[in-house]
Amino acid sequence: MDAKSRILSRIRHALKDKPKALLPEHPHPAFSQDAMELFLKRLTENGAEGHLVDKEGARKLLADLAQGLPGAAYGKGIPDAFRLLPELPPEEAPLGVSWALFAVAETGTVALSSEDGRRTQLLPPVHLVLVEEKRVYPSLLEALLDLKSLPSALGLHSGPSKSADIGQVMVKGVHGPGRLVVAVLQGTW
Repeated sequence: MDAKSRILSRIRHALKDKPKALLPEHPHPAFSQDAMELFLKRLTENGAEGHLVDKEGARKLLADLAQGLPGAAYGKGIPDAFRLLPELPPEEAPLGVSWALFAVAETGTVALSSEDGRRTQLLPPVHLVLVEEKRVYPSLLEALLDLKSLPSALGLHSGPSKSADIGQVMVKGVHGPGRLVVAVLQGTW
């Protein structure tokens, strides 16, 4: 018997007569508020900006953000229709544009895949995240249950980067973008 099997056998033996923990039927209460309304409210509370837009509204929002900028860093999942600026490396780009896997209403969080490009998500001072309306879930549990597979890393962004590590003074943009803008895309994509 190998070491792993011996350890697991000892654990099973030790737990054999212990009572099983009772789990609730569903750990999250049902939300009385509309998920989209709650998501946009939580985003604002977190210091981010949320916009419910159609395809043209999303392009206009991106054009407004891009005004006067030399370029942007794009995540791998960004469609060509949203690549309005020349592409720059994330460390040089004033704007990063990413595609979210999903969003969570109860916390105002967008979930970003590491496969989309973590540097694009963290290095530019302004970050625009696009998420489909049908991918806004009431809770993280519901979003994860609906996900077919998980990427190697999942970034959960709930607002602009901020820290009060030094001198207890709140500073934005220390460990990531100082401005987070989320465009919730209506309709089919």
